[in-house]
Amino acid sequence: MTILQNPATLHNLAERHHAGQSRVELVSDTQSTIVADDNRAIIEINPDALHLAQLSDARWQSGTQRSPLDGIPIAIKDNIDTGDRMHTTAGSAALLSSRPAGDAFLMKKLRAAGIIPIAKANMSEWANFRANRSSSGYSTRGGQCTNPHDPIRCPSGSSSGSAAAVAAGLVSVALGSETDGSIISPSARCGVVGIKPSVGLVSRSGVIPISPSQDTVGTHANTVADAARVLAIIAGSDPNDPATVGIPQALLDALAKPIQPECWNTLRIGVARKYYSGFHPIVDQRFGVLVEKLQHHGLTIIDDVVIEHTDDVRKNDAEFTVLLYEFKQAINAYLATRIPFEGMQDITPRTLADLIVFNKTHPNPDFYFDQELFELAEAMTAADKRRYQKARRWCQEHAGTKGIDAALQRNQLDAIIVPSGAPAWPIDQINGDHYRGAGDSTTMAACAGYPLITVPMSKIQHLPIGVTIMGSKWSDATLINVAAALESIIGEK
Repeated sequence: MTILQNPATLHNLAERHHAGQSRVELVSDTQSTIVADDNRAIIEINPDALHLAQLSDARWQSGTQRSPLDGIPIAIKDNIDTGDRMHTTAGSAALLSSRPAGDAFLMKKLRAAGIIPIAKANMSEWANFRANRSSSGYSTRGGQCTNPHDPIRCPSGSSSGSAAAVAAGLVSVALGSETDGSIISPSARCGVVGIKPSVGLVSRSGVIPISPSQDTVGTHANTVADAARVLAIIAGSDPNDPATVGIPQALLDALAKPIQPECWNTLRIGVARKYYSGFHPIVDQRFGVLVEKLQHHGLTIIDDVVIEHTDDVRKNDAEFTVLLYEFKQAINAYLATRIPFEGMQDITPRTLADLIVFNKTHPNPDFYFDQELFELAEAMTAADKRRYQKARRWCQEHAGTKGIDAALQRNQLDAIIVPSGAPAWPIDQINGDHYRGAGDSTTMAACAGYPLITVPMSKIQHLPIGVTIMGSKWSDATLINVAAALESIIGEK
């Protein structure tokens, strides 16, 4: 059965705790719900979760709780290192012979708050960066994750299991990661909130990489407040991740504060239709209704904002060049940190070349896709460095400075909203995902390293569709307030 319960929120869990439910009972209930799930959203349950819940209960009883979220269970995408008895594999059997050196930096921050990693969420194997054609949500370890709203529909990827776990009511919050679309797309198609923060707001140390220029870790939840609350915990500087050095202290301070409805009437929100509409007529119609509703509620709306160079960035191969070049270096560096299990030193992959050999010698009969992306990345050499550097500069300039930033500045905007895309498509493990015609709300922000948030907007029949909010680098707190305003207005009856 597909489990679609009443939305689980951190507020609900706090009320249950104040009513006398222990963290052990909460974790036990969550484990039972996960076991009953048939969406394949979860790849593995933490065998130490109940023990961690016992420790949390003891802290609450003694008044030494680590944070208001002490003992809350959340799901962790399977590409985030945990130094416990769970595996971290990016969905691939290739990493079952080794373990991470320890917790990812962000995991240490979660544990310091007492939050319990109850499970690893399924994901698109290697974050959809193995094959040109693949079915989002499918991994060798977890099988095909399905959309909780319709089991024949794709949850989208690559943080498929994270979004589906929240949508199915298994957890209130889950961590995902995004290089281009991997938080926003599954959140929109599964009908949950997804926050993809500015690159560098959350450390990537201990996260299986694709691109240091574009990778970021974010949150999925049923409310903007919940997604923002956990984001505030994992945000912060890490000396081992240079991208985090420049986080403005004012941003961290703002994330630590509650959402501020009193500022909503001061917001200037742009509406971008060109390049973002025309993919699905009903999505466009529902988006138009939302814009009218925002205007009715007194928000300042600047319509028909144009984000220049959007089409150029989508069609140019510069982003692809960046991802291929950075992936080879980043994955080789990550694999060097893995610790082989006893007796498995000789079969533990240490390089991208080793992964390619593993996939050839350990074929999965249910994985119908090639590893062309692996092979293209492996073919990158030092001779490609200048081409890569040129591509990276081009992406940042056209997506960021001349794209999103220029549109914001020209219209004096706090944020821009666009449709998140068409509803989920049928799962197709032969031809792969049906992204063509689905719409793209993520590539400009991905190439620029800028934040995005998606909020559920409506449904087409039983399938969710979302609205995406974008802004400039380090505008995460502003986007959260915009997202909360949209969420409040959309939720009005």
